[in-house]
Amino acid sequence: MSNAAANLVALHTIVRREIVRILRIWTQTLIPPAITMTLYFVIFGKLIGSRIGTIQGGYTYMQYIVPGLVMMSIITNSYGNISSSFFGAKFSRAVEEMLVSPMPDWVILTGYVTGAVVRGLAVGVLVLCIALFFTSLHVQHPLITFASVLLGSVIFSLAGFVNAVYAKKFDDIALVPTFILTPLTYLGGVFYSIQMLGEPWQAISRINPILYMVNAFRYGVLGISDVHVGWAFVVMLAFVVALAAFGLQLLKRGVGLRS
Repeated sequence: MSNAAANLVALHTIVRREIVRILRIWTQTLIPPAITMTLYFVIFGKLIGSRIGTIQGGYTYMQYIVPGLVMMSIITNSYGNISSSFFGAKFSRAVEEMLVSPMPDWVILTGYVTGAVVRGLAVGVLVLCIALFFTSLHVQHPLITFASVLLGSVIFSLAGFVNAVYAKKFDDIALVPTFILTPLTYLGGVFYSIQMLGEPWQAISRINPILYMVNAFRYGVLGISDVHVGWAFVVMLAFVVALAAFGLQLLKRGVGLRS
């Protein structure tokens, strides 16, 4: 068997294992985010949104927050999947077995990231279907919509991988989502337009990478955005390249992986 064929078999094995894991514990991986987002739609979209009326572009508040909530569910679930899965592999020493095998580092990273992206997109589709029970949506730019959710999911899958590599105990997995990911998400334009903010808060918001992901996706769905879509994709691609290179370097050096 050639090296290319062997790498494809290894990649398929990791991805299949990750997908089977997601489906085996679907009550933990798919149902909780669906319930959480439904509550967001009811409380923010229906109860509060009915008092706000229309927002940027003449859309209802419910329509405005749907892209942000879908993207929020995608990035949090992509991050959570790979951080818990890869750390579990570290804990059981399965990672050490992969590192001593002929499997290239890029296959390991791609396999785990693909599994996390699958979960993120599955949850995103589920949340979007729930949103359609509350409002109507017409996707303005399908290609931009798909590209933005894919890049956003990949970025936070890679970030979750880095978190899992450095984590020394299960509590470390929860630190980044609690103290970094959640604040960035809520301050990333999910529930409001940054045009509503004064300076210096508007400028500070533009440092937040989630702002670009949310607005790229919102532009794809609704055709409106607080940032230039081209810059949004430049920022997202830069994060993908930087985090992928960093992740591969961590695997190559065996940081936090070899005992």
